[in-house]
Amino acid sequence: MSSESRLYTFSPETREKLRKFRLGTSRAKDAQAIIYIIDSKTQEIRPEDGTVYSKLEDIADELPESSPRFVLLSYPLTLPSGRLTVPYVLLYYLPENCNPSMRMTYAGAVELMRNTAEVNRVIEVESEEDVISIASKLGGTD
Repeated sequence: MSSESRLYTFSPETREKLRKFRLGTSRAKDAQAIIYIIDSKTQEIRPEDGTVYSKLEDIADELPESSPRFVLLSYPLTLPSGRLTVPYVLLYYLPENCNPSMRMTYAGAVELMRNTAEVNRVIEVESEEDVISIASKLGGTD
């Protein structure tokens, strides 16, 4: 077992929500996102408040200016070939001015979050603008 999995935890309820979100978003017509935080006292990774966002602007507005967050995002888009795709990604929000200990906390948990949420891709974002313009990154490949 890796060290980060001993450091950070997911409640059974959160694991079930992650699974349901992943399965429920694959056929979604609109973007869907949930913001996750790491509880500094318990080291539990959990949804910030349970809100499911459907607009990138709303997600950007909710992200704090000085502390990191994980954002699970399912974002339907049409490829240049005309094929519809629904990338399921983890946005690793790491603002430039966040404190070093928070930066380290989230850096230590990113792989665990990626594996537990079963996302294929992690995209690091630093600002609200990065979040709002994420569609351009999703259209490309790894």
